[in-house]
Amino acid sequence: MTSREAVRELLREFPVVDGHNDLPWALREQVRYDLDARDIAADQSAHLHTDIPRLRAGGVGAQYWSVYVRTDSPDPVAATLEQIDCVRQLLARHPEDLRPALTAADMEAARGEGRIASLMGAEGGHSIANSPGTLRGLYGLGVRYMTLTHNDNVDWADSATDEPKAGGLTAFGREVVREMNRLGMLVDLSHVAATTMRDALDASSAPVIFSHSSARAVCDHPRNVPDDVLERLPANGGIAMVTFVPKFVLQAAVDWTAAADENMRAHGFHHLDTTAEAMKVHRAFEERHPRPVATVSTVADHLDHMREAAGVDHLGIGGDYDGTAFTPDGLADVSGYPNLLAELLDRGWSKADLAKLTWKNAVRVLDAAEDVARGLQATRPPSNATIESLDAPAG
Repeated sequence: MTSREAVRELLREFPVVDGHNDLPWALREQVRYDLDARDIAADQSAHLHTDIPRLRAGGVGAQYWSVYVRTDSPDPVAATLEQIDCVRQLLARHPEDLRPALTAADMEAARGEGRIASLMGAEGGHSIANSPGTLRGLYGLGVRYMTLTHNDNVDWADSATDEPKAGGLTAFGREVVREMNRLGMLVDLSHVAATTMRDALDASSAPVIFSHSSARAVCDHPRNVPDDVLERLPANGGIAMVTFVPKFVLQAAVDWTAAADENMRAHGFHHLDTTAEAMKVHRAFEERHPRPVATVSTVADHLDHMREAAGVDHLGIGGDYDGTAFTPDGLADVSGYPNLLAELLDRGWSKADLAKLTWKNAVRVLDAAEDVARGLQATRPPSNATIESLDAPAG
């Protein structure tokens, strides 16, 4: 049996749980939720990384759909509700393929039915507007993890890609983590500063996740997870879900991106400017300096290292499809997961190891968070703390 055949057999029993897919945001940006214009029942490869045929081809059995909104959204709570509504519309349109899932038991039921369990994750604490009540509202609507920050700090937590302000989590930030534990909402530490990761691990009584992050020792980008944090996952019970974004997994791509951004600034443009003049400058730079290309092997290197640091019981996959403009060779879209698994099999990973990576670890973590929540709900009332009361300056 070839590696590819062995992987196909494995995925029939233990399909991929992917921790992060930005399809709802892509649908918002491209067609303002006109789901007829981007019908994912058909091939959408001209526009998206994701559609149902390619999810099936990739062996995906569960997907956390990101209900991300920009940190500068004028009303992030309303925008998050629109994102949740988008996911619900997708589920209503495609019931034969997508099954709503709120619990680990729901994930297993979907697997038994041959449908793709569909969960939601909110990407950034700005989506709750400093309100535990809003956090509970999102949980009630089906959100099962919240990334504590996105690219910018929130009032109570530092981001990996912003200037440190809180020094990790504030007192209110720790209260948010505790309330997430009480609800059974997974604490997602992708995007947060290393200080925030450590504070959250100290504060959390339930397993945490990294929904889409790779290893900082392999690629020195602040979005990745330092070894000392990976080494704490066994005691916590959590998982780190490797991401595929080239500028997070390939050091040459990190360095290239920094040089490209500096070139933009040198020509008077913000590095995220996509106007015609700015893109002309960027394309000229790319012609002179071709963009480095990540591969399946690049991502496998991260998983090999993360396994050494955290153990195979604490790993997962979070591709970040439709949330990145570039993908590695062999992992161009959601159909590519078998390529990664075949590479790992060739490197000596056993089928039992791969079953943990694809399915078992992610389901176990959600089940454990639910178990912690049952205990906490019996002893702790809902939090109505305010950021003013917990984070007020001394005096």
